[in-house]
Amino acid sequence: MTAIQQDRTTRDLKSVAEQAGRDLEDASALEILQWAVDTFGAKFCVTSSMEDAVVAHLASRARPDGGPVDVVFLDTGYHFPETIGTRDAVEAVMDVNVITLTPRQTVAEQDAEYGPALHDRDPDLCCALRKVKPLEEGLTAYDAWATGLRRDESPTRAGTPVVGWDEKRQKVKIAPIARWTQDDMDAYVAEHGVLTNPLLTDGYASVGCAPCTRRVLEGEDARAGRWAGRSKTECGLHG
Repeated sequence: MTAIQQDRTTRDLKSVAEQAGRDLEDASALEILQWAVDTFGAKFCVTSSMEDAVVAHLASRARPDGGPVDVVFLDTGYHFPETIGTRDAVEAVMDVNVITLTPRQTVAEQDAEYGPALHDRDPDLCCALRKVKPLEEGLTAYDAWATGLRRDESPTRAGTPVVGWDEKRQKVKIAPIARWTQDDMDAYVAEHGVLTNPLLTDGYASVGCAPCTRRVLEGEDARAGRWAGRSKTECGLHG
């Protein structure tokens, strides 16, 4: 199958997503990504938080004939140095096209308008300004995007489809490793020597912005280190 170049209507895209969600539920992650690049071509991208480079690596193996897959990274201005280092390493060693998105305001500009440490006072607004809005703007050129969401990460992600419809953004949303477990992740990283964020070996089970991320305690959920002590469990990118 070759990429269809004409613009699809929203109805067309939604239909494609719903059908693929049924057809690809039992497909491998690589098969799902190969379907995505064959179907959407340059209008498909992968997003990565650079917690690890597993989906980026899979995308490099499923690249279309037209060139490397775009890997979109949100630089919020609050990342750990290790996260920026992981992005730079991915860009240097993988056959992908890393695109870095930034918010409209620097951290200093946001502090001047909203006051310092907005993430402590209103983390939802901070995420909206530094993650959600930049991603919405960055995805305008694409019909479909892939994420590294897994069903086993948290109860809120348990129903993640391998291919679904992103109603908010009116795009096809793909989660090629949705059915994977942490053991699957570890095995893939070991087999292929995939880059991972060094913080994952320093007590962090999930890596986000530095002010809102802590190490997890023994027995805690993998997402427990994100916005600890708050009811907030997601940044808004996936819901």
